[in-house]
Amino acid sequence: MKSFKRRLTGLHADHRRIAAGAARVAFFLLLGKAAGAFKEMAVAYRYGVSDAVDAYQYTLTLASWLPLTLVGALSVVLIPVLVRTRKADRPSRARFLGELQGWTMLIGGVIGLLIYMGWPWLLQWAGQGLNPQAQRMSQELTLAFAPAALFTLMTGISAARLRAHERHINTLLDSVPAVVILVWVLLAGVVTDVGPLLWGTLVGYFIQSVWLLWLAARADGMWGRPRLGFSAQQWPDLVKAAGIMLIGQLAMSFVGPIDQYTAANLEGNANATLGYAARLLSLLLGLGAASVGRAALPVLADIHSRGDVQRARSMALKWSALMLLAGVGVTAVGWLLAPWGVALLFERGAFTAQDTTAVADVLRWGLLQMPFYFGVLILVQLLASQNRYRVMALIAVANFGLKAIMNFVLAPIMGTAGIMLAPSLMYALSYTCYVLVVLRGPVTPPSPTGS
Repeated sequence: MKSFKRRLTGLHADHRRIAAGAARVAFFLLLGKAAGAFKEMAVAYRYGVSDAVDAYQYTLTLASWLPLTLVGALSVVLIPVLVRTRKADRPSRARFLGELQGWTMLIGGVIGLLIYMGWPWLLQWAGQGLNPQAQRMSQELTLAFAPAALFTLMTGISAARLRAHERHINTLLDSVPAVVILVWVLLAGVVTDVGPLLWGTLVGYFIQSVWLLWLAARADGMWGRPRLGFSAQQWPDLVKAAGIMLIGQLAMSFVGPIDQYTAANLEGNANATLGYAARLLSLLLGLGAASVGRAALPVLADIHSRGDVQRARSMALKWSALMLLAGVGVTAVGWLLAPWGVALLFERGAFTAQDTTAVADVLRWGLLQMPFYFGVLILVQLLASQNRYRVMALIAVANFGLKAIMNFVLAPIMGTAGIMLAPSLMYALSYTCYVLVVLRGPVTPPSPTGS
């Protein structure tokens, strides 16, 4: 025990920063995912595997696709910029944050309006596999998910501001929508439609966005009064980098909608089955790799800003190997306990033993992606800290191409399980590509827009 403590205290300070940040993120994720699990238990109890859950899963995935894509692309390039901006004078910081907030609110409002107006067309084009009842429910749910687009973008920007200060409370507040949905579903007298899901979603996303904005303002020491313009000096490099990153993020963002489209054309409420399995899988992914990945980016960006590229690369490779081994262990344990876990969380009320068997089978195939996902996420943060967005975009496009092909090949053979197996092959390709790229360099700091 003493030897372990000596080795722990002997770690480099940057390793300890990542470890401490990962521990905080994992703790917050555990609380947040627990809230999400209780929400899923309540939904399963009230709705089971039904048209309402099909409609909710379909609408959630497609309506949040573009906002989450923008947040994913922007936050990766924004956090290193915000880390550097901490050293700027107060007026410069206030100008950049204000313009960032202004454009975020404008773009979020436009996206929300487009979602609401275009949903009937989207249902005709990509929702033909849903029955008329599920299509009607999906249309109703846009009353919540259209404004949620604005709230999602505001939340993403506030979370990036907090992470730039190595504060990870945003991870805990990710559970706010789940908690509100949980309360709304449980308090509903009789569940006959998607009303509780609709209002829980709308109120939950609103509370989350306002709360995070307040916390971000405290962390930065300013609100960043919204304004439109590009006068801040951070914009030129940020826009170039974000444009490159958005290409890869757009490619990867199609994975969710493709899964929903593929599942919608399978029989037996495949969307609902896939949704339950995916949410259990996200719990394991979040507690492991996501905790380290979220903690690592601001630390690696800080190391890179000091010009110590070799140390950043060495740290990332060590953490990646450790996470790969952890992923193997999680996969083995998860494969054995999948039926028990699904039954414990969901098997009550309208969710039957037959539903447990179906969801557990799909979940097991999804677990095969764990080692590669665990291993690759820290390498993604390394390349992001080095501004190597072109390489990241190319890998993302290749990943999406493989995923789309595997969906087309495996879904007709294996059903919903094939949809879950495809990401395992995708992340295996991703991990291989990232390891090769990291091993090849760079040995000197790259240009702001990457290589």
